[in-house]
Amino acid sequence: MNTTAAIEGPRVIVALDYAEAAAALAFVDRIDPQLARLKVGKELFTACGPQFVESLVKRGYDVFLDLKYHDIPNTVAGACRAAAGLGVWMLNVHASGGRAMMEAARAAVADHPRLKLIAVTVLTSMGANDLGEIGLTGTPEEAVLRLARLTQQAGLDGVVCSGQEAAILRTALGNDFCLVTPGIRPAAVDDDQKRVLTPRAAITAGAHYLVIGRPITQATDPAATLTQLAADIAG
Repeated sequence: MNTTAAIEGPRVIVALDYAEAAAALAFVDRIDPQLARLKVGKELFTACGPQFVESLVKRGYDVFLDLKYHDIPNTVAGACRAAAGLGVWMLNVHASGGRAMMEAARAAVADHPRLKLIAVTVLTSMGANDLGEIGLTGTPEEAVLRLARLTQQAGLDGVVCSGQEAAILRTALGNDFCLVTPGIRPAAVDDDQKRVLTPRAAITAGAHYLVIGRPITQATDPAATLTQLAADIAG
């Protein structure tokens, strides 16, 4: 199912997979907030801190703070409250932290209605064998659906999922439940992601937003790449 008409603003979230602020900002200077949203993960946040996130927000970017909080409910609630105070557009927790943790996170950001609070289900680097090693039975798709249902019941806005599960979740959880899909590759690429799709295939399957890193950040002309991706997504 294609949900393009229901989404406002860029569908692509660029993963700023940099180790320090100067390199990240050098890339950011080459694109525009109208072309993409930005994702700040653990490495960049640890190196540069909250002030870097605030600087991106001041530049007009929607920022997805991808820190995957997973702790006792009070601790996660406090972290989410602090993150919301930075002005981020989206942040996430681990669904495996349980219902009480997710409900505490939801309550902590209640004063920020624009903020999207989502949960991580199963990391896209994990396959069936990986899940079995940590005691989770069944396929990755079954685990994702189980955790996504719990996320929706806890009142969160959506989940991070691979494009290969997007169609299942869209059917099971409805059009309003936000699906953020990493592991997107414009062409087949051998790397650390095991469950991947092309941008158009992920959107057709039901994804709302696509997280894309190196195919954009390492492009000769990132702005042109983003423009082409937007055209591809729109069909």
